[in-house]
Amino acid sequence: MKLTSLDTVPEEAVSHNPAIKKRVMLRLGDLPHLTNFSQARFAPGQIANGHAHTDMAEVFFVEAGQGTITIEGKAYPLTPGTCVAVEPNETHEVVNDGEVELVLTYFGLRAQAAH
Repeated sequence: MKLTSLDTVPEEAVSHNPAIKKRVMLRLGDLPHLTNFSQARFAPGQIANGHAHTDMAEVFFVEAGQGTITIEGKAYPLTPGTCVAVEPNETHEVVNDGEVELVLTYFGLRAQAAH
């Protein structure tokens, strides 16, 4: 069992844009197949530039704010309550194009190695 709280974990930089801050509640090794369970906060105008993961899928849940996620060149709106799953190797970019903070809770799952 592992118990964490957003209030007790330190804030750290998101690797795709160090200006965006996140709090990691679970990390690689805490549970099988899980790479992280985190919450990121994007100020208006902040962007996590386009990237892809060969070794994991990611699931994003919009807690607050609004933005856009672009996956493989197609833009999708991010609004509270939206859940988006990104498959391994899919290029994705997240933008807060709204006027308030965009709050995303997300996790990654290790992808199965190809045989």
